[in-house]
Amino acid sequence: MPKKFQKRAENFTCDNCGQVVQGTGYTNHCPKCLWSKHVDINPGDRLSSCDGMMPPMGLFLREGEKLIVHRCSKCGLEKFNKVQPGDNEEIVIKLSATPFEFKR
Repeated sequence: MPKKFQKRAENFTCDNCGQVVQGTGYTNHCPKCLWSKHVDINPGDRLSSCDGMMPPMGLFLREGEKLIVHRCSKCGLEKFNKVQPGDNEEIVIKLSATPFEFKR
C-alpha cells in the first residue's frame, strides 16, 4: 500500500501566473497567486491524470491552522492546503473575507 504522503522537493512554474516556484517538498501551490494543480491522488504521488487547475476558493481555520480550499476546475475535487510562510497575504486576506460553501 503506498504512503499517504510523499515528500517531493520539485521546482515548478505556475501555470496560472508564470511565477517560478522553488519547491520545498511540501510546496503544493504557488505562493504568488495561491493556485494549485490537480496532479496528486495522495500528496506527492503525482498519480492523478486530471491535471486540472485549482484556483483558491476560500479559507478556513482548522485547529488554529489557516487552510486554503482549492477546487479543481476540471473535475471539481476539493483539497485543503496549509497557508505557508511567503504566501501572498493580500490574497489570503481576500479569501478570508469571501463566504465559501463546501461542495456536497
